[in-house]
Amino acid sequence: MLLCLDAGNTRLKYGLRDDSGWRLQGLLAYPDFDALIVQLPQRPSRIVACNVAGEAIRLRIAALAGSLDVPLVWLTGSATACGVKNGYDTPQQLGADRWAALIGARALHAGPAVVVMAGTATTIDALDAQGLFRGGLILPGLALMRAALARNTADLPHAAGHYRAQPTNTDDAIVSGAIHATLGAIERIHATLGEDALCLLSGGAAQELAPQLDLPFRLIDNLVLEGLARYSVAATSGSQA
Repeated sequence: MLLCLDAGNTRLKYGLRDDSGWRLQGLLAYPDFDALIVQLPQRPSRIVACNVAGEAIRLRIAALAGSLDVPLVWLTGSATACGVKNGYDTPQQLGADRWAALIGARALHAGPAVVVMAGTATTIDALDAQGLFRGGLILPGLALMRAALARNTADLPHAAGHYRAQPTNTDDAIVSGAIHATLGAIERIHATLGEDALCLLSGGAAQELAPQLDLPFRLIDNLVLEGLARYSVAATSGSQA
């Protein structure tokens, strides 16, 4: 039984998986971290994790593995893994969550793909048909864009509007502007891969983007967890390339 942990900036995503697939997936705020053990239906035999939340969270995950007495594998940026080649100037500087998402994308789709993780930040990464990560973009997430306007512009509200192709009120203009900006970035990256590229959408804001995206796409729950699971299989078999 494999426990996958995606330690993001604000919350921990977790998934318990066996040979038949996911048994459980969930989300915890870090103050509730200790409740994770209680929520697991059975003890895992190993843990694989990625962390972009800092040293304190890394130590808590290590302590969890120690308390369960199970091996812990960390996924970090590397030159190659699971059929994906890292085109970053310094591969080790690529965020572990982006790297996991790329590995998950390659496991789920063999062709070219635009890998979009829409959370606190939105990352838009280009993965070609040969498995080369060509590079990508980091944008403020949809909620962060809206909050920045409300915080830094005196006459603009914290918008509670809706998407409109041509907004005619301020709240809708702010919400639609954030979505249009993100869609435009996705479409520009898609154009570098060709019209056959599939857009793989994941993250908490993916549902806001999907209805407005005029590209072939697939919504995937917890793409980072998919990548962690794939990496664990390769690590266990000794074939991580």
